[in-house]
Amino acid sequence: QVQLVESGGDSVQAGGSLRLSCTFSGYIDSNVCVGWFRQVPGKERTGVAQLYVGTATTYYAGSAKGRFTISRDNAKNTVYLQMNSLKPDDTAMYYCAAEPMRTAGCPALDSSFQYWAYRGQGTQVTVSS
Repeated sequence: QVQLVESGGDSVQAGGSLRLSCTFSGYIDSNVCVGWFRQVPGKERTGVAQLYVGTATTYYAGSAKGRFTISRDNAKNTVYLQMNSLKPDDTAMYYCAAEPMRTAGCPALDSSFQYWAYRGQGTQVTVSS
């Protein structure tokens, strides 16, 4: 049974940085896509960044490009989301998810969080102005 646990959420001021971690327990091979999502109360959960583990290919939503970086540490079974130049609009609960893939790549960035095979419980990020 694969489990994902997010950590690293915190309260920061605008312009600050945070690094979120998504740590896996249980076996998972490299033919998997890991995605970060976020959700604000009353709004849909949306994709922020994805990484195909086998090739380390990354994909970003427009709101994340240039500010967020998704990366992996295979030895630690962890995928990170480095977030820089944070804005109050980045305030949200952040979730990670993993989806085994038959071919290299990731689901569409607007794919539903519920579609992903393995899903975490979230970590809160609050950015104050």
